[in-house]
Amino acid sequence: MNKKAFIAEFIGTFALIFIGVGAIAADHMLGGKSGLVGIALAHGLTIAVMISATMAISGGHLNPAVTVGALVAKKISLGNAVGYIIAQCLGGIVAAFVIKLAMPVDTLAAVGLGTPALGKDVTLTQGLVTEFVLTFFLMFAVYGTAMDKRAPKVGGLFIGLTVALDILMGGPITGAAMNPARHLGPALIGGMMENWWLYWVGPILGSSFAALVYHHTLEEK
Repeated sequence: MNKKAFIAEFIGTFALIFIGVGAIAADHMLGGKSGLVGIALAHGLTIAVMISATMAISGGHLNPAVTVGALVAKKISLGNAVGYIIAQCLGGIVAAFVIKLAMPVDTLAAVGLGTPALGKDVTLTQGLVTEFVLTFFLMFAVYGTAMDKRAPKVGGLFIGLTVALDILMGGPITGAAMNPARHLGPALIGGMMENWWLYWVGPILGSSFAALVYHHTLEEK
């Protein structure tokens, strides 16, 4: 097992949740001036930077769904995959705890600690489909820009852009988590575990399907 990779995955996922939740809270403090675009950019830029910083060490997964996708495509061993997922989840949980030390409690409470949640009148089925499709796009971008041996050397830029564009569409519907750790940390610390399974099942199925499609139809053997 690669301990350095586990540390990298912890730090990268910590950054995503800390900045992501912080951006949502900051938008509330500013009276909504940054809006959905600002929140999407905060998540996308963090992913772009942290994937670029960790790619040489761990591959820059920063997401249990991406790790499962890599596992089904045989890009990572089972032992390392389990270690990655544990590190990612811990990163999300610790980040959600630390952000409470960095921002006003009332502000964080007003935004539900930035926990992804279903929008008004959005059904569970609609939420599940949204998380599935958004994470399919994310994993497809990860595979095509980072895992494929023909991938362009662009770091995490286009993966980060995929996260941003996904949030622009899915933010009002599900919070556009695309990442079980992104939901788990804030939900656990904030006590908002309602529909938690949706944020595991949707992203993991979407990621796995994208990895299988790319691996079996597009990747050169």
